[in-house]
Amino acid sequence: MNICQSCKSEFRITPNEQEVLIKLSLPAPTFCPVCSLIRRVSYRNERILYKRKCDAPGHEEDVISIFSPDKPDRIYCQTAWWGDSWDGLMYARDYDFTRPFFSQIRDLWKDVPDMALSNFNSVNSEYCSITEGNKNCYLVIGGDFNENCLYSAFVFNSKDVMDCYWLKKCERCYEVCESISCTNISYSMFCEGCFDSAFLFNCKNCHHCFGCANLKNASYQIWNKQYTKDEYDKKIKEIQIENFDNKVFQKMQYDEFIKNFPRKYARILNSFGCTGDNINHAKNVTNSFDVFDGAEDCANLWLTYSQAKNCANSDHIGKNSELSYESTTVYPGSRVVSCRMILDCHDIAYSHNCHNCSYLFGCIGLRGKQYCIFNKQYTKEEYENMLTKIINHMNEMPYIDKRGIVYKYGEFFPTELSPFAYNETVASELAPLSKEEILGHGYTYQSPQNKTYSATLDSGLIPKTISEVSDNITQEVITCDHAGACAHTCSTAFRITPEELEFYRRTNTPIPHLCWNCRHYERITYRNPLTLSRKVCDCNGNSSKNDVYKNTTSHPHGVVACNTEFETSFPKDSDTIVYCESCYQQEVA
Repeated sequence: MNICQSCKSEFRITPNEQEVLIKLSLPAPTFCPVCSLIRRVSYRNERILYKRKCDAPGHEEDVISIFSPDKPDRIYCQTAWWGDSWDGLMYARDYDFTRPFFSQIRDLWKDVPDMALSNFNSVNSEYCSITEGNKNCYLVIGGDFNENCLYSAFVFNSKDVMDCYWLKKCERCYEVCESISCTNISYSMFCEGCFDSAFLFNCKNCHHCFGCANLKNASYQIWNKQYTKDEYDKKIKEIQIENFDNKVFQKMQYDEFIKNFPRKYARILNSFGCTGDNINHAKNVTNSFDVFDGAEDCANLWLTYSQAKNCANSDHIGKNSELSYESTTVYPGSRVVSCRMILDCHDIAYSHNCHNCSYLFGCIGLRGKQYCIFNKQYTKEEYENMLTKIINHMNEMPYIDKRGIVYKYGEFFPTELSPFAYNETVASELAPLSKEEILGHGYTYQSPQNKTYSATLDSGLIPKTISEVSDNITQEVITCDHAGACAHTCSTAFRITPEELEFYRRTNTPIPHLCWNCRHYERITYRNPLTLSRKVCDCNGNSSKNDVYKNTTSHPHGVVACNTEFETSFPKDSDTIVYCESCYQQEVA
């Protein structure tokens, strides 16, 4: 049993992780998987965008950037960064054995040009981050190959969606989470192949349904009650969710209604020997979350796709990555240790934003290079000799942060050295901290930007239906209902763009009362934590143990309580009804 340096909790090194450590000749970790993940994503700003000057010679233009203007890092626009006017070897330096490794590499990181924004091959989609191939999109984060999408995160191959999270192949959707191949649905989550519906939860191949949960191949149902088509149409007209107040009321009803239905202990499909949640086509993958399109012999992963193998303690990796450890954003890589933003590289450690490289250690912004340390070129023999000396030095003179945590070889970069403030990063979504806590940990806090505008319209005065809204709404600065009193990086006010207004009119959707940041944070509160606990199935024979849900059919264990135990991401103190695989399948055929 090991003790985490950060949270002081006990954690075990799983067999899969141990195998990776052996293959990469790495020491045992000193951070638990959760603290390890939080530290890695403290280097990932996805959603907070700024305008600042491009630092490339001859460039004076403002660029959209994930780096605020006060950051000391050298920032190039994408054109300049990918251009031939500079080379990462220009910033080469000797290794200093009188200073800790992590202090030195942060200095190098500040000097070598970094990309203002990762937004590749986009058309009229300048305000998108960590994306590729989008057209006519605005504030889409981490989503690729979309068209006419707004204010959404991790949407793929979708069209005309807004305020959505984790969609694939969807069209005309609003406020929908974690769904696939859906059309014209709203306020829904965990759906597949559904259309012309609203307020669905965990439904498949359903249409013309409202306020329904755990249904398959259903139509014309409201709150899981069957109606004829004419009856359904009449009821929907009476509900009038196109009215803002009615929508808010129905949302409250929906949140309470879905608590009455059992949830499967984990969404693991077509997989073997796996633990975690939202995993498909995987084998022997443990304590992992959001693993898509195959993985094998991995541990402690988050957001992984496309046949990762023998990887551990990594996130945002894909495209056949292998032996990635304590790394983030690897597409693809092999034998990658404690790196960030690595594309098509192998045998690389402690490096950032390197492409088509091999045999690098402590390098920033290199392309097509090998046998480099701190961006300095070495021969193969010199590189191998230096590498041994540096690893020994990292262990003999470790970096010690403001909390007294020790960072030796094998550990990812310390959070306090991140180029981003803690509250700008994904870490603040997974583990929110107050300003006082952030500063107390020795991390950087980014104060809200000074607003150069004044609100012109209180959200409470917005017309209740979109039909009552005039074109002048696009000229207003609207107050956010949270007014900055939340922990959601609230912008306190927001505007309605012409494209947004057109979407609301086309879908007959009322104007929201929250800014886009607050809307995003409200969506992600529906996700389970990225941790597992042991739990016993909540099936009590004829009903759930809390007697809220009545089973619709007999189960193999009969009228006695099911004693199946499993690992689940549902917290122990959650009031959610959680069934094992067998009991769930009996109820949701």
